Amino acid sequence: MPQQHPAPTPEMNMIDRVCAGDILTRAADLYPGNIAMVDDGRTLTYREFEDQSNRVAHSLLGLGLKPGEPVGVLARNCLELMVTYIACAKANLVFAPVNLGLKPHEIAYCLKDCNTRVLIVEEALMEAGQSLPEQLPALECLYWTGTSPHEAGGRTWQPFQALIDSGSDRPVEVVVGDRDPVQLLYTSGTTANPKGVVTSHLAVTMAAMANIIANRLPPEAAMLCQLPLFHCTAVNCLALPTFMMGGKLVMAKGFDARECARLIEEHRIYMLVFLPMMFNEVLSDPEASQRDFSSVRRALYAMAPIAESKLQGIHDAFPNADVILGSGQTEFTPATCLIRPEHQWSKAGSWGTATPLTRVAIMDDHGRLLPPGETGEIVYRGPQMMTEYLNQPEKTEESFKYGWFHSGDIASIDEDGAIWFTDRKKDLIKTGGENVASLDVERCLMGHPKVAEAAVIGVPHERWGEAITASVILMPDADADEQELIEHCREQLAGFKVPKAIVIVEEFPRTGTGKIQKHVIRKGMEGYFS
Repeated sequence: MPQQHPAPTPEMNMIDRVCAGDILTRAADLYPGNIAMVDDGRTLTYREFEDQSNRVAHSLLGLGLKPGEPVGVLARNCLELMVTYIACAKANLVFAPVNLGLKPHEIAYCLKDCNTRVLIVEEALMEAGQSLPEQLPALECLYWTGTSPHEAGGRTWQPFQALIDSGSDRPVEVVVGDRDPVQLLYTSGTTANPKGVVTSHLAVTMAAMANIIANRLPPEAAMLCQLPLFHCTAVNCLALPTFMMGGKLVMAKGFDARECARLIEEHRIYMLVFLPMMFNEVLSDPEASQRDFSSVRRALYAMAPIAESKLQGIHDAFPNADVILGSGQTEFTPATCLIRPEHQWSKAGSWGTATPLTRVAIMDDHGRLLPPGETGEIVYRGPQMMTEYLNQPEKTEESFKYGWFHSGDIASIDEDGAIWFTDRKKDLIKTGGENVASLDVERCLMGHPKVAEAAVIGVPHERWGEAITASVILMPDADADEQELIEHCREQLAGFKVPKAIVIVEEFPRTGTGKIQKHVIRKGMEGYFS
């Protein structure tokens, strides 16, 4: 018979709960003297990390914050950011980092949307941070990573160290429910205001375990983290799995080919995640390319395909590594799909197969699951699913239609379970009565030896409806013109897929995580064929 259970006491809750903060506590028990994080010469051992996160958790609770309240953070990768994450998890508060790729008004929107009363700002970003309080009347407590109190924007900012010094180092014993929220990450907001993705303790803990299994992460391994920790890939695929295994998270403030190469060699990095352009820069830089990368066992790439000819160069540079594509999205705590090592050549153009705990299927517009080989929308099920879009119940309901999470990606699944991505629904190009996947054309262009990156869109055209148009970044010191690249496409693609125009550019508009902003390219190309 169903039984009514009383609300758990803190003592009982501590026994069997799922809490992301407990990931660190267990690691500190097992690996107290291990280096947990490296940040530009600064380090924290697991025992120091546990001590500081307990202290910050007690201090945040001492401010009167209630369970589930957000703590806003404006910072690049740094020790203080991850101490705050774990402190929030221990205190049953919500870690709410700012996506640094957003515009100032979007940053203010996010912090106002979640109604945060506490904001922590990295010293290097203080100029941006000091303008926020006047836009956010709910803000009560302001901290920065400087060494002393600071007057800015008519307010006093206390040093982050004050949160450490004023809190107790005793264990934080508050009730934490498995499905209580622990992180709030905002999407890039490409066509509307950013959406706040609320994710639970259970989801991020299960995702960390799944990433450890999928990436065969051994205890005490070193992980390079140059991707921003305000993003799901860095915090959920890299940081938390590393802490769960007592490893070392080696942080960089962003991507610099020579600095990342140095860190790989110095710290004997086991695993890294690069965007294709990052591999290009490392391999083409005369200093970076000479570093010793023999320690790397997992070299993941994300967000874009890599031509087979360029994959060979990565394999040569990282001789002991599996070089594989990983994919996922904020709403379904990544990774959701990874290429298996045995498929890294035979299915290099795919997204790989579902990660542990994830079920992936293909669905048509009427909620019917499709058999292998048929094309439709990728849908997911699994415990790492987001809880909701903050303050957007209609969008939440829409994303959960038919009992699956809807990704907005179009693909098919083969007999081996490998997912063959076609395009984002919104990026399919309708030209002359044909549907063309931008990815097909991008893969073709990036197979040209002179092309580093390509972004393909449809531009309004009187005859074709949409004309396939490519923007291309060339490899360093390469020289190619539009006609040469069009001829390359004509040799490789069906005629209706060949771009009507190719524009060579120096850079692409990108989000804070390096994703190409195609909506910005589209806007800039309006009227191109008129």
